[in-house]
Amino acid sequence: MSLDRETKKISFLARASILIASFFLIDKILAFARVGIISRIYTDDVGLLDVFNSANNVPDVLFALISGGALAMAFIPLMSDYLTTQGREAAWDLFSRVANLAFLVTSSIAVLVFIFAQQIVDHVIVPGFTAEQRLLVAELMRLNLVSTIIFSISGLVMASLQANQHFILPALAPTMYNVGQIFGAIIFVPIFGLPGLVYGVILGALLHLGVQIPALFKFGFQWTPALDLRNTGLLEALKLLGPRLLTMGGIQLIVIARDYLASLTGQEGAVTSLAFGWMIMQVPETLLGTAIATAMLPTLSEFASRDKWREFRLAIERALRVLIALTIPIAAVMAAGINPLVRAAFGFDADMSTLITWTTRAYLITLTGYSIHEIAARSFYARKEPIFPLYAVIVRLALFIGIGYFGITLFKHIGAPVIAFAEIALLIESIFLFVWLSRRMHEPIVVWSAVAKGMIAAVIGGVTAYLLAAYIPGSAVLTALLGMTIGGIVCLPIIWSEIKLLLKL
Repeated sequence: MSLDRETKKISFLARASILIASFFLIDKILAFARVGIISRIYTDDVGLLDVFNSANNVPDVLFALISGGALAMAFIPLMSDYLTTQGREAAWDLFSRVANLAFLVTSSIAVLVFIFAQQIVDHVIVPGFTAEQRLLVAELMRLNLVSTIIFSISGLVMASLQANQHFILPALAPTMYNVGQIFGAIIFVPIFGLPGLVYGVILGALLHLGVQIPALFKFGFQWTPALDLRNTGLLEALKLLGPRLLTMGGIQLIVIARDYLASLTGQEGAVTSLAFGWMIMQVPETLLGTAIATAMLPTLSEFASRDKWREFRLAIERALRVLIALTIPIAAVMAAGINPLVRAAFGFDADMSTLITWTTRAYLITLTGYSIHEIAARSFYARKEPIFPLYAVIVRLALFIGIGYFGITLFKHIGAPVIAFAEIALLIESIFLFVWLSRRMHEPIVVWSAVAKGMIAAVIGGVTAYLLAAYIPGSAVLTALLGMTIGGIVCLPIIWSEIKLLLKL
């Protein structure tokens, strides 16, 4: 493959990233609409929101471990390799066998969780909740397992389409998921009460799967109704899955530990503020980190399968420079102007809005870490070296639990923001990963100029946004938006070279 062709491949990543980001933007707008609707329904009973958010924990863990995260992430490089070397028929045969196994395993574990839901809630998820709250969490958790089983297939469908370099419908799927949840909040909640939110989740999961099905047949999908554990491709997928499964297990333990610690603070709204703060931070992370990384993984896998290591490193380095230079000032600008927007978006009182604001600011410190982690992890999976992300997540888990536990012990009155700040462990994990990656490639990944530019831009943009939001007369929401907009604009000359680099990914 010529260098010109590789350059075209890299520029394709820019186009794919922008396309994915556009759909993700629509998804995030709908996500905020969904959360805004739900928060206004329960603005006078934040405790019920804590219950609903806690009930999503274990089903989300199952989805992330078995299909949506662990298996899907390991599966994309393998299916890309099959498509390159053996053709679509063999690739779809492999997909069928993996999907069949994922469905059976997910369903079996879901049955066990259904049976022992109350014990899991009482001793693992939210032991600090009242008995009444724990009963309701268990009830909703059991109901939510239906969506988990649906996602066990939908997550793999998404991975298979991305391996085929098709990104439109997989990027649209999360939007449909939000549509289902909005429908649940508006239509089901008045009829069924709080369980109506879970019915909306189930509807969203069905739409998430359904919108992707037409693309399967476009790429010649054929289902093989077989489960042969001796199949070479399936064994290879399971071999890659093991470390990835443990890695995602570590990540999900962090989510469980987060809500566990939140329940111990005795702070009403702690679980909800962590969920909302994380969601706000995820807006720029998804539009940049996730979009770029999602588009890159199939191509990185192809580079790795063809031993095109120069192009592999070039794509990673360019992506990192873009993400670092953009996310550092974005975090500063958002932190400066977010408070009035939180109150306007969710409709909570001043105390709850302040709690969400400071929790969001704590999460924004980790924005760059989250974004570059998307690239770091996928780089190793593209190389079929899943053991390194496993080592890194062990470090992250230990740091998070340590920082979070001592944080709420020493600063219990602060509550949720201390727990969110503990995710600084993710930045440390990402640094470990890139040090290891540089050593594996025997050629350093150089991004120091992007770090310096990002820090300078963050100071200038953040101060500008704060001063304008604080001292310009007018509506708090409008001045905050004006401050953040101008704060972002003054950053542009400093990081302009990295912005232009985005088009050359």
